Amino acid sequence: MDDDVDVIVAAWQRERPDLDVAPLQVLSRLTRLSRHLDHARAQAFATHDLDAWEFDVLAALRRAGPPYSLSPGQLATQTMVTSGTMTTRVDGLLERGLVHRSPDPNDRRGVRVQLTDAGRLAVDGAFTDLLGREHLILDGLDTAERDEMAALLRSLLGQFTTT
Repeated sequence: MDDDVDVIVAAWQRERPDLDVAPLQVLSRLTRLSRHLDHARAQAFATHDLDAWEFDVLAALRRAGPPYSLSPGQLATQTMVTSGTMTTRVDGLLERGLVHRSPDPNDRRGVRVQLTDAGRLAVDGAFTDLLGREHLILDGLDTAERDEMAALLRSLLGQFTTT
């Protein structure tokens, strides 16, 4: 059964037979899937009055485990943003009462960002909602297919890993 990508690939093969358009078979589908995932994420987060960037920061703190605290540098690394961007993001979350900032007990110059109860409730609710939406997206695949896809994507992403 052909999909939109098959139509696009066939058109490029017709128009540019001198090029190997095989990457489109995978990467165009990943791009389209990414749009669907972004939409599902946005809906899940909006339901809990969060933007995607807010969820990313709160989720990093939540994954840290009790006391749900990280340095701004750790947050920047985990969310793949600059330290300046993280400062702005933490300030926004502080204003909303989702995190608080305190001195780092192990470093006089450092600070820690910690989830508040409101932040934990927001991220837990959004994460639960997101997982429900993601399960629906993957519903057409059985466990073995999901495992195979995860392994293939892990392998593909490995070339971009810096740690």
